[in-house]
Amino acid sequence: MIKLAIFGLGEAGSLIAQDLVAAGVAATGYDPKPLATPPGVVRVDSPQSAVANADIVIAVTPGGDAFRALEQAFDETPPTALYADFSTNSASAKKQLAERAAARHIAFADVALMAVVPGKGLRTPVMVSGTGAERFAALFAELGMPVEVVRGEAGEAATRKLLRSVMMKGLAAVIIESLRAGEAAGCAEWLWENLSGELARADEKLIARLVSGTAPHAQRRLHEMECTEALLRELGVDPLMTHSTVESLRRVPELGIPNIP
Repeated sequence: MIKLAIFGLGEAGSLIAQDLVAAGVAATGYDPKPLATPPGVVRVDSPQSAVANADIVIAVTPGGDAFRALEQAFDETPPTALYADFSTNSASAKKQLAERAAARHIAFADVALMAVVPGKGLRTPVMVSGTGAERFAALFAELGMPVEVVRGEAGEAATRKLLRSVMMKGLAAVIIESLRAGEAAGCAEWLWENLSGELARADEKLIARLVSGTAPHAQRRLHEMECTEALLRELGVDPLMTHSTVESLRRVPELGIPNIP
């Protein structure tokens, strides 16, 4: 039976740990916060106790806690263990974590969660890179996790996640700004139905058309977004995202548009 230590029993960590136990993994968990213990996880009072005799240590913590998580039982972590960091972090931070792990010859996996964990748990798709990537993939794919290995050092998986976040998190911010304006204009319900309908019908052709159509129609789109920015200001809504779109369109003649792969 695989012996696993998990640092971080928040929402994501608890859901993943619970599924690991159901898959037959012996999981020991540690979290300094007074959080509920997932069913089947053996809760311990110290990180040192968690990593004792562990085959794999996974840290499902906020990015700001990643270094603390690695260091808290560093000397007690078996050098034969695989350390897998699930935090969302910069590529440089992942490289530093990997270098620290390498000081004790511990294999390190930079794990990037590529979807929200609630509703998926252990079946949340991930990308992984680093010296422990292949080992992580072999273990977790067998347990039911969709794993894509990215060749290269720690940070490569993190880079791909953050590049995707430019669009995913940016899209959320644009929708929020649009809905604020819709509320101010008294048509929030119509706007929500319109926006959600457009996204539900979206496909690769639409995305390609949005990109490829920007260069030939840059001036028209710029004028439209300048009008949109003015409208939001009239409605009392700070056009933070809309202003960025205006500035982006102003730079199209100089910077051009990236090629669509």
